[in-house]
Amino acid sequence: MAKRQKLDNIAKPGGPVDGKRERKSGSPAGITMSGTLHPDPGSSHPLGSTLCREGVNFSVFSRNCTSMELLLFDSVDSIQASRVITFDRENNKSYHYWHAFVPGIKAGQLYGFRAYGPFDPQRGLRFDPGKVLLDPYGKAVAVPWGYSRSAVSGVGGIGAIAMKSVVCDPLDYDWEGDAPLKRPFAKTVIYEMHVGGFTRHPNSGVSPEKRGTFAGFIEKIPYLKDLGITAVELLPVFEFDRQDCPGGRYNYWGYCPVSFFAPHHGYSSRKDPLGPLDEFRDMVKALHREGIEVILDVVFNHTAEGNQDGPTLCFKGLENGVYYILEDDGTAYADYSGTGNTLNANNPIVRRMIVDSLHYWVDVMHVDGFRFDLASILARDETGCPMKNPPILWEIESDPVLAGIKLIAEAWDAAGFYQVGSFIGDSWMEWNGRFRDDVRSFLRGDAGTVSRFASRLLASPDIYGHEEREPEQSINFVTCHDGFTLNDLVSYERKHNEANGEENRDGCDHNLSCNFGVEGPTDDPEVDSLRNRQVKNFLALNLFALGAPMLLMGDEVRRTQKGNNNAYCQDNEISWFDWELPTRHPDVHRFVRLLIDARLKRDSVKELSMTLNQLLAGARFEWHGVRLGHPDWGSDSHSIALTSWSMSGRVVIHLMVNAWREPLGFELPPTSELPGGRWHRWLDTSLASPADIVPLDEVPAVESGTYQLPPHALAVVIARVPAGAD
Repeated sequence: MAKRQKLDNIAKPGGPVDGKRERKSGSPAGITMSGTLHPDPGSSHPLGSTLCREGVNFSVFSRNCTSMELLLFDSVDSIQASRVITFDRENNKSYHYWHAFVPGIKAGQLYGFRAYGPFDPQRGLRFDPGKVLLDPYGKAVAVPWGYSRSAVSGVGGIGAIAMKSVVCDPLDYDWEGDAPLKRPFAKTVIYEMHVGGFTRHPNSGVSPEKRGTFAGFIEKIPYLKDLGITAVELLPVFEFDRQDCPGGRYNYWGYCPVSFFAPHHGYSSRKDPLGPLDEFRDMVKALHREGIEVILDVVFNHTAEGNQDGPTLCFKGLENGVYYILEDDGTAYADYSGTGNTLNANNPIVRRMIVDSLHYWVDVMHVDGFRFDLASILARDETGCPMKNPPILWEIESDPVLAGIKLIAEAWDAAGFYQVGSFIGDSWMEWNGRFRDDVRSFLRGDAGTVSRFASRLLASPDIYGHEEREPEQSINFVTCHDGFTLNDLVSYERKHNEANGEENRDGCDHNLSCNFGVEGPTDDPEVDSLRNRQVKNFLALNLFALGAPMLLMGDEVRRTQKGNNNAYCQDNEISWFDWELPTRHPDVHRFVRLLIDARLKRDSVKELSMTLNQLLAGARFEWHGVRLGHPDWGSDSHSIALTSWSMSGRVVIHLMVNAWREPLGFELPPTSELPGGRWHRWLDTSLASPADIVPLDEVPAVESGTYQLPPHALAVVIARVPAGAD
């Protein structure tokens, strides 16, 4: 069990504190001032609530606040605070930090802050003493049954419906020797997934009280292990506001944080306020035992407080102009996230909070990495302009606590700032959106795409070659949470988001999809067979290409969202993992499992320390068309072949891709100089299972000098030194 360190430099309690104060002018109705206490001074550091043997130290930042109060609640639904502790400006304030030590408080205590000051939006100030404010550093959040986003918007509020922070003892957990795994990216296969949606379906086999929770997730880890996944990338698990969604719907994805330290209470099967911490850590520990890393999708670009019409939950009410990028007159919020506001990430206070959050999730919660949502926003300054050397990104890049931790950037934002191939630093990997688009375009049969497609197979040297980085700088994906699932990519020509209640206006229109003749589900066996083949094509290329592959939850069993490409508000069967799908599409599941197994066994030991340029310069590979040595790079080309020799020379792989609507015959390289002296068919997406992919020790020989491929199919043949040979 981790040892609890004693809090240093905090004034110790000097006995019970007496005295009452009359209600201040402007104090809200519903929160009593009876029992107001004069606290001990405490310390400005650490920020948040810090538990020690004698009590709890509280510290919060607010520069323009004129008075600060700590509110202690007996329950999450309490109408009023049971104790109100007023911070004295002389004894309980250092610089812009308000702090106090309160004796006798234990883990589980609910609390919030009330900040007094001017409400003057034109100066960027939005203090409202009617609001119960969350602690920006709170490690857990309790949400009352009656919480109402609309009710806490505007001026004033009611304590009973406000979220509350929870005093925690983060070190009180037995990790049993667990630590982040630090698996190299060259040995990583990422599975992007939703914690709740993974087990929420009634057919998941998880008990009702655990469906959609961290505890339920643990029960399904064997599925991930069997598939071969080495890292899960979890959609946001920070506490978020489910009601941050139009039309009375619920936000399912969670890209609307209210805290950067607290696990989402809705993902805990336990009802006590401390339950999410332990249950999250139980999940991390269980995943690590199976060799699976945990990457968190983190949202440091905006919060759930929205624009000037949104609620005041925390940051607005403590120091609005520090936490957010405001427009020139201060009344409106800059919106580079497409969600109403933009976090002021390069402000020193916000920068410290972000780094402290990352430290907490690594040191205390043992996560293995982070994927930064709309990471390019973090390169904007306090006026919203892009910076050449953004402090927050360099601070994360160079932080010793984060050394060896996976850092992945979604290198763009919602306002057109696109940095794929130009994101700063030496340790950031990037979601390669161009891999997604170019692979989709080529397999769809678009003209003028063959050269870009070929580059994507080699970890995009046209994008990343100038940086002298490892191949895995490119995180390759065809689908992700945002957009069509893989099944829907080959089943729909256009989005079908009517269920979102926005008349199908939301979601991206640029999907590069193809339905192969029928929009949506079909009973036509030929159409469905072609779709199944195309699904396997995408999966094979994603797992075959240089770079680090990422798969979307359920693509390995053709999960559908019924054409919805923006299912952020669909907490239902549209988004959930259907556990009948592995039995409906066992061939696709098997196909992915064998692909991953082969990828993780590839000859890559010498490649681990190589840059992409060194690898390509030292590698032996040749491009072909249907004729050997004659690749067609023209605009009308829809086929390509690649012969690649392993670094050891013991294995040769020949890939053939036919993205044309007619069958093509590909010449195979002569066998005279091949290891083993002949070609063997490993993979052919046009064949029915189990011939579509064969275990490497069972590959059948290929006799012909020309390999015939039907339309929209790919094949891989291999030659290798026989097992046991020198």
